Amino acid sequence: MNILQALFFPPEQPGGVSSMVPYIQERFNKLGWPMELFSLPKRVRGKGQEEFVFETFDFKPLEGNPIVDKYMQTIRDYVWWTKLRMSKSFDLIHAHHPIAALVMKKLFPETPLVVTIHSSYERELILNGKIEEGGAEHRFLTAIYGELEAKADRLLTVSESFKQYMAPYVTNSDAIGVIPNGFNEKRFKPISHENEVVQLITVCRLVPAKGLDILLHACAELKRRGHPFVLHIIGDGPIRLELEQLAMQLDLYDDIIFYGYMLHPEEFMPFFDVFVLPSRAEAFGSVFAEAALCWLALVGTNVGGIAEQIDDGVNGLLVPPEDPVALCDALEKVVTDPSFRYNMARHAWNKAKKVYSLSRVITQLKQVYQEVAP
Repeated sequence: MNILQALFFPPEQPGGVSSMVPYIQERFNKLGWPMELFSLPKRVRGKGQEEFVFETFDFKPLEGNPIVDKYMQTIRDYVWWTKLRMSKSFDLIHAHHPIAALVMKKLFPETPLVVTIHSSYERELILNGKIEEGGAEHRFLTAIYGELEAKADRLLTVSESFKQYMAPYVTNSDAIGVIPNGFNEKRFKPISHENEVVQLITVCRLVPAKGLDILLHACAELKRRGHPFVLHIIGDGPIRLELEQLAMQLDLYDDIIFYGYMLHPEEFMPFFDVFVLPSRAEAFGSVFAEAALCWLALVGTNVGGIAEQIDDGVNGLLVPPEDPVALCDALEKVVTDPSFRYNMARHAWNKAKKVYSLSRVITQLKQVYQEVAP
């Protein structure tokens, strides 16, 4: 069976699906199932001109809206690039982004299509203050789920919570499968170390949805309580300057290191002690599993896929979103009690190795592929 994995971001991007799919490709190729990757380069912008029509809704009344227009242009660009670069057929296409899925079904309507929804673009835009819930852009982006349901031979997502999130926007949510992301253990090498001062680390795109403003306020309270620490922030994004200014206002600038973008943060993580990310929403939160495989204690918010990865008090600590005091309390526990921190990290590593192994993903995908394209 010849399989195409259709991505949106190029596979060299760090984190989540982009770092997982190349390892899936490697494993399937070894099994004798030829697999190729395809994605839209960032340099391709404004090239496509071909009209695109949805089957389940009409987007024409929303033309002129900047978010809708940009989304539609990206679809047209993906069509243009696919026609330019795709010269062979496949027995099955597995798309990991709505745009990739819709384009592949348009151009290869007879090829079985599996779609995995990894995240919610509209929810990120709402949390980042770009669109309003219930507004035109929100209605357009959530209508895409119904279109995918109509077009895909199998619809998958990465957590039970995200399956429930999608339920109002499809006609049969029970048919949505759940396959959590999996990770190649060889990428992660826990390192025995002792830090005199507890080292906290977070890895994410610097956008409001990740809740780093809450993290800084929690760290300011932790410092007021007299607990030394260093917070390492890996990632870049539109609010970096705002976060740096907030760190200075909170008298934290000497306690925080902003690294910017890093291609392979998993090579860096094993030297730290605690991974913390107070996201306002997460479909899965791959970075928590990655941090667990680096033998770090986990602190996260009780939202989405994070809450499915962390068993509170066992392999990590869960706190409510938007609550810097609760987050500080959790950090205080792991900062002041090395044994508690170590035991949580050990349990996190054990769970991640068992539940989020790449072998488990391969087995589940093989079953889906054989059902969709026997």
